[in-house]
Amino acid sequence: MTAIEPRQRPQEPATLEEDYELLKQAVRDAGALALSYFRQQITVNRKPDGSEVSEADLAVDTALKLDLAAKRPDYGWLSEESLDDGERLKHARVWMVDPIDGTNAFLRHVSEWTVSAALVEDGVPVLGAVFNPATRQFFSAMRGKGAFLNDKPIKVSDKSSLDGALLIASGGLFKKKIWKEPWPEVQTRWVNSVAYRLALVACGEADATISLSAKSEWDLAAAAVILTEAGGIITDHKGKSHPYNSPSPRLPSLVASGPKLHPLIIERTNRVDL
Repeated sequence: MTAIEPRQRPQEPATLEEDYELLKQAVRDAGALALSYFRQQITVNRKPDGSEVSEADLAVDTALKLDLAAKRPDYGWLSEESLDDGERLKHARVWMVDPIDGTNAFLRHVSEWTVSAALVEDGVPVLGAVFNPATRQFFSAMRGKGAFLNDKPIKVSDKSSLDGALLIASGGLFKKKIWKEPWPEVQTRWVNSVAYRLALVACGEADATISLSAKSEWDLAAAAVILTEAGGIITDHKGKSHPYNSPSPRLPSLVASGPKLHPLIIERTNRVDL
């Protein structure tokens, strides 16, 4: 008589808390891997769009795939360094990864690069981790649970006037002829990594960041949930929220700041035609 195999119980889906712990550990490990390549002689190639990609970018991408995608096979995957075949669109939960955000800084030995990874659920970033291993700054957030820098709570600036505000943006941006009226006196600082810019605004080190050039979902997803949980607002230059897990992962622009400053910036940027 043949023994009857016991019916296997369906595996319970992971909780967000479990995914959060998985994400943070994966990003920490990926950051350590990236740091081992930093300021070393490494192979660099050009992508079809002319941008640089190094062996470090690809190694970190592979490591994150093994730590995230392989352990959650029912989740989608979107990464700057992986082919996007559209399979992610079938999934409610999607990992969004930029293995090394700020490759230009990384390759020029400047400590303005990060490992950035997020979990997006039904088009909304719900978990995010942004790690700058060179400065030992680890930013993280879960939707509804606050944002943290090295496990300490953070919040955005409460700056309510553009006068004297510190904006992470190209200094030349405010001198362009695109503006309907001149900007007040603002301070500017340039930071190569987009995710790092947003994280610095989230922790109050800067008042806002503005970019009128297109971004990709993997640039923003992780830092977006961190900034939002720190009390900030992130939109495009027209004041519209960014959609995530769209067929095309391109986003038109970026404005992020504390809630008092955001409408003052949008009042100016929404009159610009890109």
